[in-house]
Amino acid sequence: MPPIPSRPAIVWFRDDLRLSDHPALQAARESASPLICIYILDEESPGIRSLGGASHWWLYQSLNSLSAALEKTGARLDILKGAAKPIVTDLARAADASAIYWTRRYGQAEIAVDREIKAALSDDGLTVKSFNGQLLHEPWDVQTKGGDFFKVYSPFWRAALAKGEPDGPLPRPTKLKSANWPAKAPKRVALDRLGLLPKKPDWTGGLRDTWNPGEKGAQERLSSFLETRAKNYATLRDRPDQPGTSNLSPHLRFGEISPRQVWHATRHAQASGGVPARDADKFLAEIGWREFAYHLLYHFPDLGTKNFQAKFNAFPWNDLKSTELKAWQRGQTGYPIVDAGMRELWHTGTMHNRVRMIAASFLVKDLLGDWRLGEDWFWDTLCDACPANNTASWQWVAGSGADAAPYFRIFNPTLQSQKFDPDAAYVRRWVPELAKLPDNWIHEPWNAPDPALKSVGIVLGKTYPKPMVDHARARDRALAALASTKTDMA
Repeated sequence: MPPIPSRPAIVWFRDDLRLSDHPALQAARESASPLICIYILDEESPGIRSLGGASHWWLYQSLNSLSAALEKTGARLDILKGAAKPIVTDLARAADASAIYWTRRYGQAEIAVDREIKAALSDDGLTVKSFNGQLLHEPWDVQTKGGDFFKVYSPFWRAALAKGEPDGPLPRPTKLKSANWPAKAPKRVALDRLGLLPKKPDWTGGLRDTWNPGEKGAQERLSSFLETRAKNYATLRDRPDQPGTSNLSPHLRFGEISPRQVWHATRHAQASGGVPARDADKFLAEIGWREFAYHLLYHFPDLGTKNFQAKFNAFPWNDLKSTELKAWQRGQTGYPIVDAGMRELWHTGTMHNRVRMIAASFLVKDLLGDWRLGEDWFWDTLCDACPANNTASWQWVAGSGADAAPYFRIFNPTLQSQKFDPDAAYVRRWVPELAKLPDNWIHEPWNAPDPALKSVGIVLGKTYPKPMVDHARARDRALAALASTKTDMA
């Protein structure tokens, strides 16, 4: 029999906080080495963007869940804080590690960090292996016929689908061997000392009521979705008043579940007759948009800060007053569907996808606010704030991104509210001061006659704000601004 390795292997968890379908963990386990499993809160390396408040809260819960899961296998999670390169290299040397395994990341700053660490540890003689644990396909594996990257979603997704079914998920390990923490290794940090949770005030009550972070919560949410809401996904996904979506995005963002697991579970539900093909395809196409966002981020590393379409560099963004930006952030715009979405976001750390588009369009088209202002607010308040999806989606709405046709994407918030929240159940939930208004006025309270407002105790400008802008005029202004940049309106 070959000798049992005594030198430890390091498994570096990042945006892959799960045990099942984890290629890096699987490879480390198969090495037969005792394992040192680490997570590093790195908000110090050059270019690394600190997580927002909602994401910090989610990360705390997810790390707590992962730590408990590892303990059940006989392993443990060691947490560190600081710039990743000195921590990882010092740890590997102190432990006399034989290898390190991790899941690939696709942001420019993260790739730079990983390359530096790989070079340093390879020079030390360590085996350094990275794996795809975040995507169905690597960004460089889906190309146009000319070998370029895709800039439009539909052909991208067709090309991705043409590559065939992704590999099946890997099993969850039940037993792992743990190595001791080296005496001269970098100092570990207790989870409670990372500063991830707010103290005064504690604004996370709505998040706690809404979510169950962690791998178990992710699997339960997927199972529940496929057993119930998925069968009507194609028709109900745009209805914020209906529970029609999966709510898997924060679980995917932190890697508590893999896209391969989502893919195969959905196809299994379809094959067994539980989910119609139309609904399954539509749902997986949303996984495809996430893939496309990472595709763009990898090939256009400045996606979060620069216009994907350079012609938008001349766009005349409005220099919003702080009061105007705060009115949008706090759900005080005077447009009920926008305000409902922004309040849902603040309370729960999420917002229905249709309403995200409406609220984003209001900021960048009605107010002419720079999309980066909205992206930054969503980054801080969304539990699923993703460096790829968040930025690609904001640029899509603004018209500055890939696959953009700005002329057709100036959402009328009133018509959107009437169409997708016809009984105003969503608005009534999140804008309770309007709840008693009848259906024919609640979507546009500024047009309600004074007696109707007075009868339910509404005074526009006092109990509920008047509209910040007139949408029709704002639309004309936006079209003029778009024309001034000579964007293609076709």
